[in-house]
Amino acid sequence: MNAQTDWDDVRYFLAVAREGSLSAAARVLGVNHSTVLRRLTGLEAAMGVQLFDKLPRGYVLTAAGEDMHRTALSVEDTLAAASRRLSGRDAQLEGTLRITTVDILAMHILPRHLAAFRALHPGIRVDMTVAEANLSLTRREADVAIRLAAQLPENLVGRSLSGLAFAPYGEVGMVARHGAAPPAEACWVGLDESFDHTAMVRWLRAEVPAERIVQRVNSVAVLVESVRAGLGYGLLPCALADRMPELRRVGPPVPDSGVRLWLLTHGDLRMMGRVRAFLSFMAAALTSDRDLLEGRLPQPVPALADV
Repeated sequence: MNAQTDWDDVRYFLAVAREGSLSAAARVLGVNHSTVLRRLTGLEAAMGVQLFDKLPRGYVLTAAGEDMHRTALSVEDTLAAASRRLSGRDAQLEGTLRITTVDILAMHILPRHLAAFRALHPGIRVDMTVAEANLSLTRREADVAIRLAAQLPENLVGRSLSGLAFAPYGEVGMVARHGAAPPAEACWVGLDESFDHTAMVRWLRAEVPAERIVQRVNSVAVLVESVRAGLGYGLLPCALADRMPELRRVGPPVPDSGVRLWLLTHGDLRMMGRVRAFLSFMAAALTSDRDLLEGRLPQPVPALADV
C-alpha cells in the first residue's frame, strides 16, 4: 500500500478477502458485482501486483495479497479505533445510531420499543440492519448489537437481559385434529444446516425422525410463518408463538437452551450520548419483556395487531 492508494479501493479488497467472492462482497458493500471487480482491478493496477487467484472455490489471496491484507487490516484497525474514540466524545442526543439484530427481534419484539425511543429522543435516527451474521462493532458496521448468543462475544461490552425460550407449536387446526401432543407420524418444519450449532437443531434431531421433517429453512421468522400456515409442527420462540392466536404450544419449553438476549456495544462507544441513551432505554424495555421472552405468558393472548 502506498501514499497514492485509494482507501475506498482497499475497503473493496478487504471485503473480497473476507467474503471470498465478488458477489458476496458486493452484497456486504451494497454495490453491484461489476463495481467490486472494477475497484479491485484498479487497485491491482495501481499496486502493480495480482492480489487474488480466482479458483473454483472462490477468490484466494496471492502471496502479495497476503502481504497487502496484513497491512490493510492494520490500517483499518487504526482508523476504526480513532473513529470510535472520537465518536465516544459525542455527548449530544442527536444523529444516526446504527443497530444490528436478527429477524425475529426486528419483526416482533423491537418495533414498539423503537417507536417509544423515537418519541423520547426525536433527534436520534435509528438505522437497523437485520442479519443472521454478526456485523462488526469493532469496524463500526454498527454501534449497538442486540444479539442472541450463549455468552458475551469477545471485544464487546454489554449485558444479558433475558433468556429466550423455545417450545414445540402447531397451527390450531392441526392441534385440534391431532390432540394435545403431535402424533408419531406428524410432519415438522426445521432449520437448515446454518443453525447446526444451536440448541433448536439439537432438540429436533433428538426428538423428530429426519424423514418427518418436510421443510428446512434458514430463518426463524420463516419457520414461524411455515408453522402458522399448517405445514407442520415446529420448535419456535415462545416470545413470538405465544402472541399468535393461530398457534398452540404442544410441549414444554426446551430445557437449558443456552440462548441469551444480549445488548452490546464497543467499549469505545459506550459513552457516546446517543449510544448511552439507547442502551439505557432498551435495557429497561427488554427486561420488562422477560416473561414473554422466557415463555412464561399463558396462552391464548391477544393477536399481535391488538397488543
